[in-house]
Amino acid sequence: MATTVGSLEAGGGPRSGRMWKLLLALLALLPDVFAGADSKAVTTTLTTKWPSTPLLLEASEFLAEENQDKFWDFVEANQHIENDEHDGTDLSYYGLIQKRAQPLLSPVQLNLLKFALSLRAYSSTVHSFQQIASNEPPPAGCTAFFNVHGKKSCNTEHLSDLLDTVPKPYLFKGDHKFPSTNPEAPVVILYAEMGTDEFSRLHQLMVSKANEGLIVYVLRHFVANPSKNKVYLSGYGVELAIKNQEYKAKDDTQVQGGGETNATLVGERDGVDEVQGFLFGKLRTMYPELKEQLRELRKHLVESTNEMAPLKVWQMQDLSFQTAARILAAPAADALTVMRI
Repeated sequence: MATTVGSLEAGGGPRSGRMWKLLLALLALLPDVFAGADSKAVTTTLTTKWPSTPLLLEASEFLAEENQDKFWDFVEANQHIENDEHDGTDLSYYGLIQKRAQPLLSPVQLNLLKFALSLRAYSSTVHSFQQIASNEPPPAGCTAFFNVHGKKSCNTEHLSDLLDTVPKPYLFKGDHKFPSTNPEAPVVILYAEMGTDEFSRLHQLMVSKANEGLIVYVLRHFVANPSKNKVYLSGYGVELAIKNQEYKAKDDTQVQGGGETNATLVGERDGVDEVQGFLFGKLRTMYPELKEQLRELRKHLVESTNEMAPLKVWQMQDLSFQTAARILAAPAADALTVMRI
């Protein structure tokens, strides 16, 4: 083939040579094209309706669930993040968060934090604060602001004028309240994004006032410029059913060609192959001479199982515990197979 191509190139000139090279390149791509055509896999992703939330704020909510003291320690350590501490990529930002959280968490808790961030488990919590802030729009020109009983400002000079005796606002269960020496002091709610310059400026003022007993300091997350990206959801089961529109008049209950039904064949190669309490995998190993009889018995049990007798109410209770008990009762080597069944 190489000789033929070479002779054709010599006889056909440069244009002919280029054509043959192009043809060979296309032939090399054919396996990839056919492989793509044969693939019927469908990939789906789920996203939230709300914008992606900063991982730093999600990490703070993880620590708040562990301990409020750890939350405020994390806030102090991350009230301002310099640009030179990470290169601007998501990976370096993620690494910085782990580094800042490590002194406050055990190795096991740190692994749980990584898992929670990968699942975006606290994104909805952060967004709930954003929704609260949306009902109290910030003053013009403010990327972070404080609210003193309905009076909003980002000018620190106005804080003293706002600290008059007024009714306390309603606080939510998830609000982050700074430890205060005077619980009866006026409540000041700070809406800001941790790690920004504006947050650092206002946070330091609130902490000093709270330590003096002049205010009760409450922090709520607020992102002035939300991301345009959505949060990709993990851990959700999705079924994508593709319906065949070509209907065929055929009785699927009839066995064709002397073969067995699909339900009978399912699981025969499993090591456990349990049907109604009978472990046919072990029975075939112990009694190989009864292979055909065991096959018939298994077929009968599978077909009787498919009748789907109505379940009692108590049979539907605590299904997770029933499943766990069944898996634990199986031999250790067969536990994964039983769990799959």
